[in-house]
This record gives sequence, C-alpha cells and structure tokens, in this order.
Amino acid sequence: MTLSPSGRRRIVVIGDVINDVLVKPTEAITPDSDTAAVIQACPGGSAANQAAWMAHLGTETVFAGRVGARDADYHRRELARAGVRAHLAADPDTGTGSIVIMLARDGERTMFTDRGANLRLRRRDLPDGLLEGAAVLHLTGYTFCEPPLLELALGLLAEARARGLAVTIDPGSAAFLARMPAGEFLRWTEGAAVCFPNHDEAAVLTGERDPITMAARLTRHYGTVVLKLGSEGCVLAAPDQAPVRVPAHPARATDTTGAGDAFCGAFLSSWLSGGPQPAPAFASAPASASASPSAFASAPASASASIRDLVAAAEFAVRIAAVVVTRFGARPV
Repeated sequence: MTLSPSGRRRIVVIGDVINDVLVKPTEAITPDSDTAAVIQACPGGSAANQAAWMAHLGTETVFAGRVGARDADYHRRELARAGVRAHLAADPDTGTGSIVIMLARDGERTMFTDRGANLRLRRRDLPDGLLEGAAVLHLTGYTFCEPPLLELALGLLAEARARGLAVTIDPGSAAFLARMPAGEFLRWTEGAAVCFPNHDEAAVLTGERDPITMAARLTRHYGTVVLKLGSEGCVLAAPDQAPVRVPAHPARATDTTGAGDAFCGAFLSSWLSGGPQPAPAFASAPASASASPSAFASAPASASASIRDLVAAAEFAVRIAAVVVTRFGARPV
C-alpha cells in the first residue's frame, strides 16, 4: 500500500472517552457485606485508548470526542501525556461516560457502562478541517450504535471517502452489534481498509464461530481483517490470500481491559510508520455510495499489503497487548 503523494501519515480518531473504575476483589465476594478489593480510577474509552497507543508509539494522532465539563481538562492532559492532539467538547449538562469494570482473577472482565456525554457528540463539536492532511480516519463501533451518533459516523465516512482517506474500523462491542439490524454494520462500513473485530464481534457479524472462517468471510467487506483472539493471538486475512494465525505473546494477565485497544493502536502505528499505508478504499466511490469489495479486487497488488507486512504489524501488536494485560489500566502512560 503506497503512501499518498504528500506522504501523509496522520491518523484521526473520533469516539468515546470514558472514566474507567477498575474493581478487582482480593478475596471471595461476600454477598450483602464488604469484600476487600483493589479499586483504581483510570482514563479510558476504546477510541481514546487506541489514539493514546498510536501516539505513544510514534504516530501523529488527532482525537476528537465529548466529555463532561468538570473533567474536560483532566482528559485533555491525559491524552496529551501520550502525545495525542485532542479536541474535546466540554458538555455542561452531562458527565463524562463511565464504566465500572469488575475483574476476575484471570484478568477477564465484566463491564457496566454509562456512556454519558459520548452520546451527545455531534458534528458541530468537531473542528473545521479535522480531516485536512490526514491519511486515515479511525472509528469504533460505539459511534454507530445510537441514531444521532450514527448520523455523525456516516457523515464522517462520506467525508473520508470524498477526500480519499483510508478508513479503519474497530467494531467495539458484540453486545451493541447484536442490537443492530442484521447486516447493517457491514453495510455502513463496507470497503474499510482494515477491520479489527474480536471473536465475539466477528461471530455476530458473520454468524460463524471458527476464527479462520470468520476472518475469511469478512474479507468480502474489508480490505484486511485482523481478528483479535486474546490469549490465542490473532488471525490475519486479506482478499485472495489464505488467512494466517499469529500467536499471542506469553503474559500473566492481571487486567485485560484495553488489551484489544492497545493491539489495534500498535498494529496501525506499526503499519503507518514502517509498513505500507492502508489503501484509501473509498477513494474511487461516489460520496453517496458505499465502496464495494470489488474495489479491492481490482486494486493494484500493493493495495493488499503483503502478508509479511501484516504479520510484522500483528507480531508487534501482540507484544504490546501482552504488556498491557500485566498491569491495571488501558493507557500507555
């Protein structure tokens, strides 16, 4: 995948910012009474986490989202610490989204979510010219799950298409995908250069359970599929190429929160900094239409990154994810 003529490598990420509250019991839970636990508050949000990892790993990253006015400065500082240029609208009436994350002994988690100000993000919250000079627009599935946000997401995809930007997608939540009409998410995001589902999200999108089958089927819709499998690594798939498994890097998990976000951010950072840039799949499509999978089949060979480049990016990503799970929190700093 060749760079655009200007050599652009900036990625624009738009989506959720969250106040994470991590709760890990240190003893058996006692119903109706006290249970000793480690409790920690951290900045989070899938899109914000991914942006933080991209920037931390050296990619020029711009982020836009909406938070409660009370802690807007805090979230700006936290994103800036990772190197992100953040544009955060401060909501005077609704607080920042929050998630209480209950961690099991093996680091797996159950999440209780209040998306707060994230649900009030609108086009007017985004600076004019946000996509100017960018190479990639990255969105998560959370931006597609409510009607007002869906309108924003589809508008951004149309603008990216008109500008010839690559689009990358992380579906984000199997639970939210399952509430959407069947096939709608695939239709909305058809033709994206890269899609990063996890196993459960891919199962909702395809109706299959086998990772190789799911990854291969999703290449009907996306230029590259990176199917995240947690402790089993990932499966890479591209049109007309056999899917490839990349094993996980060994790690003792303490908290798996944000491991997928770190993986996604690391993969894209590696790809944009050293490997070929994702192809602008929407570039040849009219602004009012979705790109079709045939756009990939007719693209030059360099538009389907060589499997070696994909594997190199994935191997880097699983190493980063293995570091994240050994500690609390989803951010690099």
